[in-house]
Amino acid sequence: MSGATIGVAVVGYGYWGPNLVRNFADTPGAKLVAVCDLRKERLAPLATRYPGVKLTDDFDEILRDPEIQAIAIATPVHAHFRLAMSALMAGKHVFVEKPIASSAEEAQRLVDEAARRKLTLAVDHTFIHTGAVKKMRELVETRLGDMYYYDSVRVNLGLFQHDVSVIWDLAVHDLSIMDHVLPFQPVAVSATGVSHVPGEPENIAYLNLFFENSLIAHIHVNWLAPVKVRRTLIGGSQSMIVYDDLEPSEKIKVYDKGITLNGNPQKNGEKIYQALVGYRTGDMWAPRLDVTEALGTELKEFIGCIETGTNPQADGRAGLRVVRILEAATQSLALRGRPVELEPVRRVA
Repeated sequence: MSGATIGVAVVGYGYWGPNLVRNFADTPGAKLVAVCDLRKERLAPLATRYPGVKLTDDFDEILRDPEIQAIAIATPVHAHFRLAMSALMAGKHVFVEKPIASSAEEAQRLVDEAARRKLTLAVDHTFIHTGAVKKMRELVETRLGDMYYYDSVRVNLGLFQHDVSVIWDLAVHDLSIMDHVLPFQPVAVSATGVSHVPGEPENIAYLNLFFENSLIAHIHVNWLAPVKVRRTLIGGSQSMIVYDDLEPSEKIKVYDKGITLNGNPQKNGEKIYQALVGYRTGDMWAPRLDVTEALGTELKEFIGCIETGTNPQADGRAGLRVVRILEAATQSLALRGRPVELEPVRRVA
């Protein structure tokens, strides 16, 4: 399919859909063919802005259209699996908003179906395409040394969701970043949280993720904070990173700080090992970052993967890994923080 124009339809024109429409209209190799939403009145402004684009409230019309080779889904989470599976079964490549599905079982079925039909399945983990997260991954691979911890805070006042908890709404961002940046996968998760609105999902939660080595991760998400905070700390044996997404320029700061451990057995021959902790304090520097819009980069990659048959960085398996953690965290919430073991994501034949 290399060299051909990929016809794209966007399904869902609520919060995120307009961003997809705008970027697909400008993506090389893509042609925005149609936009679909159940509330057709939402689509009215598009008739003037994109006069050649089909506007419809009928998803089946999108599936039947031979001019459409790829479908981008930006609907509420509960509809992701049904729409994505229908698109795959119709032979369409799929780009789906995060999280990829409402359960690991649904996510696995999407991964299997895409593999069976040799179709591209991508999940919208937008942050991994930002210059800041790309740089963090590079630093983890080259400068940090042994990994000690990953600690992130994502809090603000609102927006309360009625169909998903704060974990599925906010923590999914941090889990997708962590999945992309760290070279290890967690083996268990513990989560605690509470809802302050009767009958609604949890609005504040704390996740702890455990790994086979001494690495540990902590994620704090909250819809009831008086300030907006988007900050991640990554600690290694050689260097440490502070990532502040709200910083206008220096989003990444690298610190040459840490500890050194020197073991000295006691002279009396007893099997006692005394660890002497030394502190290392060096320079801080802020690397230059790519400022290209992440969503535009992500959609360009999606179209390129369709053309070449390669896998996107955030493919269906990445989406599945994140959903498995979200699902296990939800189980742990119900168990008041009891750790839940994570099954490894199996390879697709």
